[in-house]
Parts: sequence; structure tokens; C-alpha cells
Amino acid sequence: MADGTFGMSEALARETAPVWAKVKDHVTPMEWPAQAALISEINALKKSRDAVILAHNYMTPEIFHGVGDYVGDSLGLAKEAARSKARVIVQAGVHFMAETSKILSPDKTVLIPDLRAGCSLAASITGADVRLIRQRYPGLPVVTYVNTTADVKAETDICCTSANAVQVVEWAAKEWGVDRVILIPDEFLARNVAAQTTVGIIAWKGRCEVHERFTGADIAEMRLAYPGAEILAHPECPEDVLAAADFAGSTAAMIDHVTARRPKQVVLITECSMAANVAGDVPGVQFIGPCNLCPHMQRITLLNIRDCLRDLKFEVTVPGEMIAKAALAVQRMIDLPPPAVPARYDLVKARHHVAVELI
Repeated sequence: MADGTFGMSEALARETAPVWAKVKDHVTPMEWPAQAALISEINALKKSRDAVILAHNYMTPEIFHGVGDYVGDSLGLAKEAARSKARVIVQAGVHFMAETSKILSPDKTVLIPDLRAGCSLAASITGADVRLIRQRYPGLPVVTYVNTTADVKAETDICCTSANAVQVVEWAAKEWGVDRVILIPDEFLARNVAAQTTVGIIAWKGRCEVHERFTGADIAEMRLAYPGAEILAHPECPEDVLAAADFAGSTAAMIDHVTARRPKQVVLITECSMAANVAGDVPGVQFIGPCNLCPHMQRITLLNIRDCLRDLKFEVTVPGEMIAKAALAVQRMIDLPPPAVPARYDLVKARHHVAVELI
């Protein structure tokens, strides 16, 4: 049935009706009864296990709207984990996010539903790589994107997000008294930051397999097909994508932009589950492809979230010494005053554009 109640009890339909209202454009009525039953079971298990679920912006809508207690970007979720009084944290996201939650909440049990949920960007660099970088560039501060493993964070001076990367880079240059900063591991984020600052950037050739696939030609095609649509891009995309977009910023900045402006049509150049999730909160806005799915994020499902809570698996641990070192880098970033607004990566109006030294 079109109302999503096909084969469901009245009690279950009533309990999950608010979720159905947000996911009905992305879940078929035939799928919904099974998903609704899992949502109900998961929400009951959370209470019995004293658990909360951190749902990243790239989770599918039934997870994001159905069982997520806290939703947002990776660092925002880790901060919520630290603030939560729950004993168990379930990371509906990828492995480095679970590690970050453990770093900020060392006394809590952190679980991930599928240990194979990795990240091409996080996998591109190791702590040993960072130690070699330090040997090659002695005296320069290392700024590390939060989309990295715990052993990389433990070898860094301060972390950053895509929303505050420019601010952190400029703070590190001033604090260390240098004119160059090492910004790792995302090559495109580093290049896009370099366009916004006079600080020299030394970068690593790491890339997100979702964002690197977008091209300037994709944007041109979208412009022709949907001339009235606003195009928003994430700074992990190549430079020509950001230059062709109407707005470029972090996932939080893109969500804020859409929520505030409510354009009739919008294209989000990022992982496409995010568009489905934002659509549930801004009715009347039409979201248009292209759609690149993260294969690692897609490993997290309602079924394995249920199993994770039921069986308390799989636990993510980080050695105590590593936690202490990594927490320092993360806390340094948290302690900085937040930027007045999340960074907007405007490559068309950038102060200048400089070459990035690629390690």
C-alpha cells in the first residue's frame, strides 16, 4: 500500500509512521514493513543495552532517520559520543569514525556493525608514513584530517575537518612560526585549502574514492540538464569541480545552505545517501543526481546494526598510549574557537591559487 503499512500491525505502523514520512520517497512500500520491524527492534535494544547510535550523514535514510540518536559528520558524532551518558556507542559509519569515538570516549564500549567498513582515504596513509614525513620536513607542523586512523592521529600535531581546515592551517603556521604546513592525507582538500590561504601547503596523495570520481564535465552536464539547480560540492572533490559549483563546503555547510535557502532544485556533489537524508528534512526541495555511493558506508545495514546490539559485536579498541597521543591532536582542534561560519571553498573568488607540494 502507498502509505507503507502493507502487512504491518497497527501498533508497528503507528510507532514508525514519523520515520516513514521521511523515507517514503526512498523506500518502497514493499520494503518498509521489514525495515520498520527492524527499526522497532533496534530502538528497543538500545534501551536494554544502554546504547546510542551515531549515524553519519552518508547512512541510508532508514538508518539515518530510523535509528540514529545523533546524526552528522564524523567529528560531530564523536563529540556527541563523549557527551552521551550511554554505556555503549554504536558507530553507523566507517572504522576510523569508531576509533575517533573511542579516542574521545575511552571508557565506553564502541561497536561497529561491520569490521569491513573501511575508507579509501584513511587507508592511504599510516602512522609510519607520518613519521617519515616528519623526518623529511623537520620543524613543520602536521595537520591531519579527521578522516584518518588512530595511529595517524597519534603522530600528528592537530586535526582538522573540512569545515575548519583553513582556520587550523593558519593557526598551526602562526603557532609554529612557519610559512608552510603539512596537510594530510586528502590531496584535493589540501589543494582547495591552499586556494584560501597564503600559508604554503605540503600534501599527501590520498583521495576519497567517492569524491575523486566527480569531474568538471559532470558539473557542466548538470548545468545543461538542470539550468535552475544550485550545485553544492564537497572539498574532497577535485579543484575543477569546486570551481564550477555554486557553493563548496563541508557536509554541515552544505546542509545549512540548503536548509536556509530552500532552493527549488539542488545537486549535492558528495555521497548520494546524504541527499536522501537531507530531503527528508526539507520537503519541497528537489534533489537531483549524480549519485556516487560509498561501498564502505553501504556495508552498514539495519540488519547488522540489530545483530551488533543484540550480540554486542564488533568492539573497536585503541591502545591506551595511542589514545592519549591522538586525543591531544583532536582536543587541540576542539579547543580552537569555532570559525564564525564553516569554511566556504570559493575557488573562483579565492585570494590566489598556489601550487601544492605533493609528497
